[in-house]
Amino acid sequence: MQRRSRGVNLGLLLLLSQIFHVGINNIPPVTLATLALNIWLFLNPVKPLYASCISVEKCYQQKDWQRLLLSPFHHADDWHLYFNMASMLWKGIKLERRVGSRWFAYLIATFSLLTGIVYLLLEFSLATFIDEPDFQRHCAVGFSGVLFALKVLNNHYCPGGFVNVLGFPVPNRYACWAELVAIHFFTPGTSFAGHLAGILVGLMYTQGPLKKIMETCTGVFSSSSGDPRPQYYFNNSGYSGYQDHYPRGRPGYYEEAPRNYDAYTGGLSEEEQLERALRASLWDRGNTRNSPPPYGFHLSPEEEMRRKRLHRFDGQ
Repeated sequence: MQRRSRGVNLGLLLLLSQIFHVGINNIPPVTLATLALNIWLFLNPVKPLYASCISVEKCYQQKDWQRLLLSPFHHADDWHLYFNMASMLWKGIKLERRVGSRWFAYLIATFSLLTGIVYLLLEFSLATFIDEPDFQRHCAVGFSGVLFALKVLNNHYCPGGFVNVLGFPVPNRYACWAELVAIHFFTPGTSFAGHLAGILVGLMYTQGPLKKIMETCTGVFSSSSGDPRPQYYFNNSGYSGYQDHYPRGRPGYYEEAPRNYDAYTGGLSEEEQLERALRASLWDRGNTRNSPPPYGFHLSPEEEMRRKRLHRFDGQ
């Protein structure tokens, strides 16, 4: 595992620039707290990377279970932090407004722990079935596993449509799998098992029993599809009101809280914003001519047209 650079952290500066460009008041509290925690631990790590990453050898064999809590919130370098937190910024804004801050905090905590556990199970299984002990020593660190779980959840709430992954149109429901393969082959050093663990945790929530178990453990949320109580939303001035779980009186209908992203995104989607940031970061590193973005995709023209129609109908 590489050591962090002690020079100027361009990735961190770019991340802070994006956060302030969006506006702190426009970021829901749990998302903002997650960003702040990751940035703080990057600048002031609890332990060095070799003492905070998770592996079967360190966690299971040596019983160092605190790594499960530390590893998601520590990053190898400033660009690792930037790519993860830029993705977290947009996923958090979407999902926290949809499920509510308390449930979103519960999701982050649960996904952070479970992705580590599933990662250990995957690495242990590989080491056992193919008789390759090196898998037990693979050490992973970073928030990307949690982000893959959130991506599965976001795709579950917004089915249909296509995204472009490396120039190929992929149905939204399969986007996570395509991105898993693309990142593995085109971004050396990433943890395939860590990303796969995130997808599996997301599927456990959307298709398996995890959501029911979480609802049962809280004793607050019902076993139905969501929390029927009002949920707060945000605009430029912070808390501005609330919306019912079923805004127009029928299950399955979801109306996003009023917001004006164009004021601070220039009309670009999350993916377009992230791709532009990736291009800018690669330009800073002098790699714009020969290095394609390691991670990026666009909304298709049909999906963009559908999004605009929805916004127009919502405004009527």
